Amino acid sequence: MAEEFPSFSIKDCALISLATGKRAQNLRELRERIQTIDAESIYYHFWGVLLRPSFEDPEFKNDFASWCRHSIHDDKTAEMLSIIDPTEFATLDELRAEIIEVIEERLDETEFVRWASPDDQFNFKTFQTVVFDTGNRIEKPADLPEAIEKMSISSIFYHFIDARRRTPNRMDDFRQWLMGCGSQFDEVCREVGLVDPFFPTLHELRGQLAKLFREHLPPGVGR
Repeated sequence: MAEEFPSFSIKDCALISLATGKRAQNLRELRERIQTIDAESIYYHFWGVLLRPSFEDPEFKNDFASWCRHSIHDDKTAEMLSIIDPTEFATLDELRAEIIEVIEERLDETEFVRWASPDDQFNFKTFQTVVFDTGNRIEKPADLPEAIEKMSISSIFYHFIDARRRTPNRMDDFRQWLMGCGSQFDEVCREVGLVDPFFPTLHELRGQLAKLFREHLPPGVGR
């Protein structure tokens, strides 16, 4: 007799960008705006980058670093900001404090403050998440590898990244579901918890997750 599991509902999402009306034209103004901007704007300019197609240098994984490189041509500040890993901070306000500290460190060591042209200012944005139910369900853990391979990258974003923002335990939806399916999935949950959610692209993340689940959830496991 097949074991019964709760079904996993596959969702999709889009981040709708919203203007805040706040701008910065140099590094000092950037610091000042970051000090008071809504925390969701910090989230958008770090995590939202993953969902937006970009033809800029993929080395810069957040909008602040990219702006410093391409708009005020401050390579050193761009490099300092680009290595910030948002997963290392428990809250967005802690991440905000780290960004400010990096900028202040750079301002302390330079006398010349670079300016962006008037039409190339940093425009702070926030966002609204629109969630779609795809109508697809995963009925058992053994089906997860194939389901992951078929998911859109925005579904990967919603279930693996955005879940950490909207759930109290800051856990992705895949682990949350598997933990509810039984203790036999503790090891695969531990492995999933080690996957870096920020620096790979969403396409790379999908491939990593599919491979991991295929290794740990072969046919016959969780059926």
